[in-house]
Amino acid sequence: METEGVACIRGVNLAKRFQSGGTGLTIFSHLSFDVVRGERLALIGESGTGKSTLLYILGGLDRPSEGTIYFGQQDISSLSDTGLAEFRNREIGFVWQNHSLLPEFTALENVMMPLLIRGASVTDATPASLARLDEVGLRNRASHRAGELSGGEQQRVALARALVGNPSVLLADEPTGNLDFRTGEMIVALLQDLHRSHQLTSIYVTHNISFANRCDRVLQLDQGVLAPWSGDGFPHCRPGQEQPIMWKDGGNHV
Repeated sequence: METEGVACIRGVNLAKRFQSGGTGLTIFSHLSFDVVRGERLALIGESGTGKSTLLYILGGLDRPSEGTIYFGQQDISSLSDTGLAEFRNREIGFVWQNHSLLPEFTALENVMMPLLIRGASVTDATPASLARLDEVGLRNRASHRAGELSGGEQQRVALARALVGNPSVLLADEPTGNLDFRTGEMIVALLQDLHRSHQLTSIYVTHNISFANRCDRVLQLDQGVLAPWSGDGFPHCRPGQEQPIMWKDGGNHV
């Protein structure tokens, strides 16, 4: 769809406002930025600044109060609800802090859900779903229900589910937030490997600065302003960890 160095996702003058008890609340406004194809972008900021809201808007799960979102040349802001749902199913994989697996279904059944929603039969959806479980090291757990899996295994199933439909974009909201340090590190490494092997464009909302530092670019959302992270205002990395790469190309746009 796009070539490297060309914007895969572009937000133009995005704003989000809510009404609360007759009072208007502006989460952010006038946000404009590009995400380059193949990029791994980390969004950081204090709780309540609107990071998850922005991620939901980029993924078509919510609509901006103002502004436009482009995927390549397509304005997804103008799609109908049905068209937006079809676009999400085809182009975007989602991973949440809470894995959101269906407890009554097996790992395999959870992974194949996006394909079944797309209209595929169980017979057709099974090989691709098993392949994704194999990628995350859980093919031997395919028949286990979600409640029989550890937290780390559940998140790996969620990753397999996010990728089973071969999306071009992966959006992850605090994917290590509910995990212990060691398991979280395993998920970070897996995200890195899957990003590369599936040729994804990935956007991660995270409070994990170690995780953010491994991305190509780090943006901070603070008081409605989205800007390159200065390295201040969050815990410093431990010695030996990678430092954040703010810009790959020296560009002057967010």
